[in-house]
Formats: sequence, structure tokens, C-alpha cells
Amino acid sequence: MDQNRKERLVDLCRGMVQIPSLSGDEKKVADFIEQNMLNLGFDSVERDRYGNVSGRISLGSGGKRILFEGHMDHVDVSDPSKWTYDPYAATVCDGKIYGRGTTDMKGNLAAAIMAAAAIKAEGRPLAGEIIVSGSVFEEYFEGVAAEAIGEMWKPDCVVIGEPSSLTLKRGQRGRGEIVVEAYGKPAHSSNPEVGLNAVKQLLPVLTRIERDFVPGVQPVLGKGILELTDIISSPYPGASVVPEKCRVTYDRRLLVNETEEGVLAPLERIIDEERAANPSLDGAVFFAEAEETCYTGSKIKAKRFAPGWLFPEDHWFVSAALEGLKSADIDAPVSHYAFCTNGSYYAGVAGIPTIGFGGSKESLAHVIDEYIEIDQLMLACRGYMGIIGSVLKAG
Repeated sequence: MDQNRKERLVDLCRGMVQIPSLSGDEKKVADFIEQNMLNLGFDSVERDRYGNVSGRISLGSGGKRILFEGHMDHVDVSDPSKWTYDPYAATVCDGKIYGRGTTDMKGNLAAAIMAAAAIKAEGRPLAGEIIVSGSVFEEYFEGVAAEAIGEMWKPDCVVIGEPSSLTLKRGQRGRGEIVVEAYGKPAHSSNPEVGLNAVKQLLPVLTRIERDFVPGVQPVLGKGILELTDIISSPYPGASVVPEKCRVTYDRRLLVNETEEGVLAPLERIIDEERAANPSLDGAVFFAEAEETCYTGSKIKAKRFAPGWLFPEDHWFVSAALEGLKSADIDAPVSHYAFCTNGSYYAGVAGIPTIGFGGSKESLAHVIDEYIEIDQLMLACRGYMGIIGSVLKAG
């Protein structure tokens, strides 16, 4: 990569990081991305109802449509005083760009934008279209806003730009947020026998779940973990009152082809069995749901169920991506993401061939002093160019 292109990529990444963009407040960074896409020669830039921004570059006629997707939102900075550098200054030091969202994942989104623009500027004899999209609300809803992007562009294949240490990711576990509730009857705690304690009603159910739930296992992705993450009674605080409701939240890591019904079934069975032993048990299990407002004013609402996905190593897109990375002098081992991504929609729901590839380490997401190495940023951009060249080669 020539020095001018390198400097423009660093400047683009820094400019994005210098614009805070929490989920639901991505407009300013979306405006910045749109203007830069137009300045870099994208043929068009569009937004959908959620505020996702998508730039299009058309090459020769025919060919495939490849989508590079990265989210514009980031997690919050709880205590800026603990950072070595201002989390929104995008400070460059010792070959690194520091700041919230550098790794997760404005750096790789900037690399994809520059890669697409460079391909067009070089005038390679390619056929097809490149779409680069910045999505909203990924940190809250993996794969939900992505559906609007998929519906708009109907890509033939997708590259998720989450950090991967320059390895090629061919899958991920999905994520479900499961709620188990029990309902009782309130009473003064000095006279508990006239009430029904919802916490005590639920305790045998929780014990059974811990004892009897056996997670499925997928040879590549691992276990379908079920981990209790939250428990709360109602009313809360509950001074001098028998709780009338108890709500427990589980994080469930999903394997390939798991359905909503199949995931809930073993927990429903445990509740039914406990109810047979204790007829006063009134309980339920379901997926959590949430609704938020996008910066466009549109509501985004979803059940907390993001499917897992996995493509075989000999899948045409995995092979083409590896070929493209090799042409860019990147030897990319094949692995899978440990966390959930927008690939839950593209691959898990829509069945679109999808891979993940990006610079920086997965472990640098969401941390104090988050950074991306400039060398990793450059290599990610070069890798994206290689993938484009391999997938869209004419003939």
C-alpha cells in the first residue's frame, strides 16, 4: 500500500473514532462515512429505515455482489479517567491508534471502505459490485439491523469485518437470552404464610436446570453453553415484603441449526416436571425481547435469538476468500469467532455465504485502552482487496 493511501486510511479510521456513536446515536458517524464514500468515488450511497449507511461500487457487468459489513456503534466508556489516552481522541502512539471502537470495529470498516475505493481507482478487470455497509445497533441486537441491509442489496456473499487477528472465520456460535420466571403472591414478610414466595418457588427449577441441562456440542463451535447471568425479585428492593415475582436470565450460546422451540423445550420440560411435584408453581420460560429507537426515528425490535452458523472449509466462498488473501500475501488460518456477530442474520437466517476477516485481536474489543495496530489496519485493507479480486474476477 502506498504512503498516501496508508495516510488516508489512518485519517479515515481516526475520524470515525473521534465521533462517538453509541447505539441509537450513529447519525454523525454515518454522515461522516457517507461523505467520505462519495469523496472516494463510490457510485452511490444509501440509507435504510434504521439508518444503516451503504456505499456501492459497480465494476464490470455480470459477476457477484459482495458485501463488506461493519457496525458503526460501540459500547460506552464507563470511566474515561482509567484510559491512558482520551477514548475519543484517536491518539496515534507506537504504531497504534487508541480509542473506543478502533478494534470493534471502526478500523476494519474504514479498511473496507478504502479497499473498495482502491479497487475502483486501480481499474482492475473485475465484474460485479462491491457494497460496504455501516450498520447500527449491533451492540444491542446482533443481526437485526443487518436484515435491512440484506434485503436492500441481496448480496451473493458477505464479509463481516469484526476483528479476527487476520484469520478467516467460517462460523460462530449464536446467542439467545432466555428468561425463566416464577409468579407468587405478595405478603408482609412478618406474615409470609399468607403469600407465596416467587423466589422459593423458582429455586427447585434453577437447581434442576443446573443439574440436568446437558449442552449440545458441535465439533468446531464447541458447547451450547447455558449460563445464569442475572436474578432479580419483584418488588425490588423488597424490604418487608414477600416477592411476587422472580426473574432469572440465562445466556445461551447457540449451535448450528438450533431453533427457538428446540432451545426452550428442555427448560419447559423441567418446569412442567417441577409443577407436577408442586402444583402451586406458576412459571414460564421465553426469550427476552427489546425495543429501541434508531437515530432515524424508526423502532428496532427483536427477540433475543441470534442463530449460529458454520460453513465447510471447502465452501466456494471460503476457498475464494483464502485464495484472495494468499494473493495479498496473507497466510490466514481458518477458525471461527468466539462471539456473536451480524453474521447471525446473513448466514444464520438468510443462508448467505459469509466469512469473517479483520485486523486486530478479538480480545481488544470493549476494553480500556482499546487500540488497533496500524500494520493490522493496513493488512486488513490489503486482505479485503485480495478477497474482492478473487471473488469478482472476470471470466
